[in-house]
Amino acid sequence: MTLTDSDELVRRIAKLAKQNQELEEQIKKLQKENEKLLGELGKYKSHAEKFAAADLKEGAEKREQSLKFNMATVLFADIHGFSKLVEGMDSASVMDELDEILYEFDRIAEKYKIEKIKTIGDTYMCAGGIPVKNITNPVDVVMAAMSMRNHLLDYETAKRGHENRIWDLKIGIHTGPVTATISGKKKISYDIKGDTVNTASRIEAVSEKGSILISVMTYELVKEFFDCEYFGKLPVKYKGDLQMYEVKGLKKEFSVDGDGRTPNEAFRIKFGLIQFTDIQEIILDKLEKELPSYLFYHNVKHTVDVVTEVELIGWAEGCSDEEILLLKTAALFHDAGHTVAYDNHEYHGTVLAREMLPAYNYSPEQIDRICEIIMATKLPPKPKNLLEAIICDSDLDYLGRSDFIPVSNTLYEELKAQNKIGTLNDWNKLQVKFISGHQYFTKTAQSLREVNKQQQIERIQSLITE
Repeated sequence: MTLTDSDELVRRIAKLAKQNQELEEQIKKLQKENEKLLGELGKYKSHAEKFAAADLKEGAEKREQSLKFNMATVLFADIHGFSKLVEGMDSASVMDELDEILYEFDRIAEKYKIEKIKTIGDTYMCAGGIPVKNITNPVDVVMAAMSMRNHLLDYETAKRGHENRIWDLKIGIHTGPVTATISGKKKISYDIKGDTVNTASRIEAVSEKGSILISVMTYELVKEFFDCEYFGKLPVKYKGDLQMYEVKGLKKEFSVDGDGRTPNEAFRIKFGLIQFTDIQEIILDKLEKELPSYLFYHNVKHTVDVVTEVELIGWAEGCSDEEILLLKTAALFHDAGHTVAYDNHEYHGTVLAREMLPAYNYSPEQIDRICEIIMATKLPPKPKNLLEAIICDSDLDYLGRSDFIPVSNTLYEELKAQNKIGTLNDWNKLQVKFISGHQYFTKTAQSLREVNKQQQIERIQSLITE
């Protein structure tokens, strides 16, 4: 090998070594880039997992917004009028009139606490018992249907006279279970489906102009308020024939001057007695959740006992429907103040009653009387009238019952837990003193409980040790 060849080889080796070094540096650089990319990929995966979890959560929340209502009353109303439009009446005027009518229907639905579901053209759909479950929704919906029919009749009579009416109304109503899907955030809307919806629609389809048709299910729930006539049967797939009734109006005894249109005070009281079930459910649920755990006597059972007893004694003493409603409502709230404080709980109960009852159409005068009845239960009892005497006797009904000893022991445990009483012997002495000075005020309680009460005194005296 010549010198020139040797130099050339050295140069080539040096060049290759330099290229190799450059490649190694590139590899290191690429490795760093790869590590960086892997780190970013990990972050993206983490974000993706979070987003996927959020989507799953959102999907779950959407699924949770589908609610089941076991008793809702669905109303379908079909407004007819386009076929009888007079010549020269432009379409804009027609739609304006229809909008006026539908706007009033919305107002009526709101008045009766009924949820508007949707309007499709001249078809109006709403439902009672949604979203707030209640027992009065069949009556509410039928009252709304009557108001809609009366409004349309009055509207047409005022605008065109009775003979030249354009608009007519057909209504179908059915009560049963529905599934409601909730949508919207700022303005919540409900879409309902199920056999109840389909049946209400079919009832409307066979209804005649100017009539309100209801299913037998709705009829059974409203028949004590409304005059209804049997209309016929509707074939229902897999269920046989469905009986239908036409609502003529309110019964005379429940309408002003017997007009069949305007509910009177008797209607309001009868309705209130049914609605009481909804109020009772709310208050008992509140007591279950909010009463202190040491209330072994002043618990839900005691409230239910007093509500039951005021009705029993009230009817026996000849009370009216309104007086029974006032008594039951006062009994329901008389110990509800324990959710606020043990002492002065009667007063706290009246505060709760004044806050809640106006929403259930109790008049200010009725609420005042209810609060007076509640305050009458403050010991020692000093009733000023029959209703106060009834609740006082009902509140201390256990004094003359056969289960007096176990019930009184729960009151002792309640007081002991708050350091308001000493030994059981001290309690028994206090009981003898209290029962000996106690008297029932109503003839009913005196005949039912007074004899047993004297026996209780003897039983407790035998337990006292000096």
